[in-house]
Amino acid sequence: MSAAAPLRIAMVAGEASGDLLASQLVQALQARLPGAVFFGVGGPKMLATGFTAWHPLEKLAVRGYVEVLRHYREIAAIRRDLKRRLLADPPDVFIGVDAPDFNLSLEKALKRRGVACVHYVSPSIWAWRGERIHSIGAAVSRVLALFPFETALYEKQGIPVSYVGHPLADMLPLEDGRHTARTLLGISPATPVFALLPGSRQSELQYMAETFIETARRMHEQIPEAIFLAPLTTRETRVLFESALHRRRAKQLPIRLLFGHAHQAMMAADAVLVASGTATLEAALLKRPMAIVYKMAPLSYRMMRRMGYLPYVGLPNVLAGKFVVPEFIQDEATAENLAQALLNLYADKEACERIKSVFREIHLQLRQNAAEKAAAAVIACLPTTALHVDALAVAG
Repeated sequence: MSAAAPLRIAMVAGEASGDLLASQLVQALQARLPGAVFFGVGGPKMLATGFTAWHPLEKLAVRGYVEVLRHYREIAAIRRDLKRRLLADPPDVFIGVDAPDFNLSLEKALKRRGVACVHYVSPSIWAWRGERIHSIGAAVSRVLALFPFETALYEKQGIPVSYVGHPLADMLPLEDGRHTARTLLGISPATPVFALLPGSRQSELQYMAETFIETARRMHEQIPEAIFLAPLTTRETRVLFESALHRRRAKQLPIRLLFGHAHQAMMAADAVLVASGTATLEAALLKRPMAIVYKMAPLSYRMMRRMGYLPYVGLPNVLAGKFVVPEFIQDEATAENLAQALLNLYADKEACERIKSVFREIHLQLRQNAAEKAAAAVIACLPTTALHVDALAVAG
């Protein structure tokens, strides 16, 4: 008797935060479906689980209309290749991890073929381009939502949805890790420390690195004993930041470049300057006061601004439903504004305590054992025959 074919799960993650979410989901699924194989587009964390990458995640990690247009040919070629291969040999389930502009068209084609399609991370339809909910409904079998307020939007449209919470809330400690982080980094408890997180994408560094450096220069003038921690995720982003330091003649500033260690840098900091994105949620879960900043190509910004609904863009403010921390977007993101915002946070200890209290409430709300809940939702979408075959493969 020939061995049964293993359960086949295709996944596509489009950036570093998706790589983390997907890797945790793969591990949770592997515990429940030990015979399953995973393949598609992924990053280093997914690869560490045994995931087979047909294309590297970095090829899709582009944000903004102008930036996407520059890389359109390559991105479109990757999508065509995935579509061809997945339709020729359909997986038992497809999981698109974030990256909606890339994944939803793939999901729609696969769903038409009869493949169960799960979209992990609801697109930000509550913030902009709300009309996308109809194309989402046509493309997916189920949405896995990270935030509790998202479920009502899908339920109203009759789209299957599961609130699973956010994996970062499971990973990061509820308690303040400032002392431990400073000990690890060799920093005195009394030293003023600020973390600089200008983004994980090369395009973000290109638009924001110099502004972050000039902000540090202004703050250093006011607090000469301060040090600045700049965790950078890749060799490419480190090179871009170092080039910006050279252009701004800022090598003398007390900026310590770290390769990774973003959580330690934020935990050690009195306040954080952070590019809008997942890192703002990380800073909130680490209970750190912050100023949120974002700059992009002017054309991309004009297009996105016209489609927005909310008065804020940073996840901490979105989750709180109010401005808890300041935001500086595009033309407002000047070194003068950013330095003053961080200096204000550093000086106002009572305001910082109020901010930390709000962030703790958010942390408790999002701590749901997300990977396990997501895995259960994915398994519920699998055909019974696929689960039976996987069980036979394990037994055989």
